Amino acid sequence: MPTIEETADARRVTRWRGGLFALFGVVGVSMASWVTRTPAIRDEIGASTAGMGVVIFGLSVGAMAGVLASGYLVARHGGRPVAAVGVSLVVLSTVVLGAGAAAGSAAGVFCALMLFGSGSGLMEIAVNVEGAAVEQALGRPVLPALHGCFSAGTVVGAGLGILLTAVDFPVVWHLWAVGALCAPVALWAVLQMPAHTGRETAGSADAPRLTPAERLAVWREPRVRMLGVIVLGMALVEGAANDWLPLIMVDGYGLGSAYGSLVYTLFAVAMTAGRFCGEYVLDRFGRTTVVRTSAVFAAAGILVVVLSPHPAPAAVAVVLWGLGASLGFPVTLSAAGDTPHGAAARVSAVATTGYLAFLAGPPALGLLGEHVGLRNAMLAVAVAAVVAGTLSRAAARPAVES
Repeated sequence: MPTIEETADARRVTRWRGGLFALFGVVGVSMASWVTRTPAIRDEIGASTAGMGVVIFGLSVGAMAGVLASGYLVARHGGRPVAAVGVSLVVLSTVVLGAGAAAGSAAGVFCALMLFGSGSGLMEIAVNVEGAAVEQALGRPVLPALHGCFSAGTVVGAGLGILLTAVDFPVVWHLWAVGALCAPVALWAVLQMPAHTGRETAGSADAPRLTPAERLAVWREPRVRMLGVIVLGMALVEGAANDWLPLIMVDGYGLGSAYGSLVYTLFAVAMTAGRFCGEYVLDRFGRTTVVRTSAVFAAAGILVVVLSPHPAPAAVAVVLWGLGASLGFPVTLSAAGDTPHGAAARVSAVATTGYLAFLAGPPALGLLGEHVGLRNAMLAVAVAAVVAGTLSRAAARPAVES
């Protein structure tokens, strides 16, 4: 029979995990809310395809800045305060984005996406380090389900976006309402997290603070480099859909904005299903097979979207694209945190490499799409998925999986 202390610890971990679930959900709802309104926002600010790529670049700039700072800040202060600042910026970004769109200001939308990117980048390391700690406490995979809550949030946000797009509801009121609803959820979630997870203390035997030289040294580890390339490819696979899928269906297939948002929702649903099945498939097949299969699914789905002569097969292929994108990123970040000592530095290094896809991807794909069409530009994303799949062995659990 469990003792009172064991029961209290179990409840604490359950609340901790629930708070992380909620944080991932808030980011997912917020992201999908503006992704589904991308065609309307594009029209409000009068941007071309290349111009929209530059506007979305604000997301990448903010995300890179956030993720570069996050590892150091988590090691210095712990995950909770960093996550609190990050989710506050995410919620604030929905308000600024709505205002920018209403004013027809490309600069305002750029700044709002930069806020969103900064917040999500700060959270990226903090929440994944927290999730890895919960995995250690529970003794089973948690990160896929946590990222599944992000995808579930995108389904909720996308569903709301489709409905409001169909009735021509103003973008500004939509995004402001999302911010108002997400704020109290975010506050509750942060309060469920322990104070000092991931914090490194000088002189501590359990969690010694890494020196700057030791932080840089993790970048030279071959496994960290390979994990970074995997995340780079899989982040591009996921980010390309988040940034461009509604516009691909609207501009590439001639669908209406509501139908373009519906196709994006199919992607989000597939991502959600894949991530909530993550614990089962990882236990059954192991990380290496899961990452390799994810890359194959993603590449195959993207190729059909590019080559299909009709929107119906493309819409079905989006499901395969979503399943392929679902596990590569969280599984690889989980692999980066295998060793508790220096986990924040390794997760930060791998996530930073992956965020290069978010930094360079939107403008590069936008410029490429301006010349060859957005559909054809996705061929570069399929190639990135294939490259990630060839390195899948790096994700194996050391001395456990082969």
